[in-house]
Amino acid sequence: MQTAYITHPLCLKHDMGPHHPECPARIHAIEDQLIASGLFGYLQHHDAPEVTREQLLRVHDAAYIDSIEAAAPHQGSVELDGDTTMNPFTYPAALRAAGAAVLAVDLVMGQKVENAFCNVRPPGHHAERAQAGGFCIFNNIAVAARHALAVHGLSRVAIADFDVHHGNGTEHVFHDDPRVMLCSTFQHPFYPFGGADSGNDHIINVPLKAGDGSEKFREAVTGQWLPALERFKPELLLISAGFDAHREDDMSMIRLVDGDYGWVTEQLKEVAYKHCQRRIVSMLEGGYELHALGRSAMAHIKVLSGL
Repeated sequence: MQTAYITHPLCLKHDMGPHHPECPARIHAIEDQLIASGLFGYLQHHDAPEVTREQLLRVHDAAYIDSIEAAAPHQGSVELDGDTTMNPFTYPAALRAAGAAVLAVDLVMGQKVENAFCNVRPPGHHAERAQAGGFCIFNNIAVAARHALAVHGLSRVAIADFDVHHGNGTEHVFHDDPRVMLCSTFQHPFYPFGGADSGNDHIINVPLKAGDGSEKFREAVTGQWLPALERFKPELLLISAGFDAHREDDMSMIRLVDGDYGWVTEQLKEVAYKHCQRRIVSMLEGGYELHALGRSAMAHIKVLSGL
């Protein structure tokens, strides 16, 4: 079965201004690498639908959803926080980004594809139940997890998050929901300045120090993520795929390389083959140095596709 590739043109129109690292060119950087590699034509292409209010309400408070819709400007821009700005296309783009997560789950659960990669923005893992932040509006990966539980009747869903920033929003949503395991590596101390001591039996936080590099990252995955996932036996594996721990990305200092993203994808794919009937949904999170982002995402998608 193929790998689904899900995106939407509106994700290119969400723009937080010149020099903002979370820019539309991120989507092009990934697509350009996929085209150059010859991989693009082998993927099963889908346009992301809009998420429904019902699907968002499984994760976000009604008042928060209403406030985001009300804040959406007809022209110009509106700041939600110091990092996160809305232009007239942001709200519809955010609906498509979360909708991509729902479609991806439906495709893998319906055995239409083995796995899926959602090349969408705005990203999601910093969005809490009632709070935007860190470039994120709605928590796309959380929407995927709750959709899988509510609609497809799953009992155990796992999220692996290798973004360099702690997915505080995802932890906030699932901290008291043992049906969802979150395995996360992140630089600490670093934005959003938490996560080092907030885990529990199903929240596996592994903080890394600046300069730790590939060896410490791989030790975290093999020593902590994989044993936890083996105990949990997830029925679906979701990935918050942030590529900003790369050594060329000046957003951070963990210093991973392209090959680390292929390697961690191989480890997670083995978990999915053993426990999840091969089902994986991957959502783009961070990654801001465009060349490194394109190469790293391509390494990730290449392993997902098996090509």
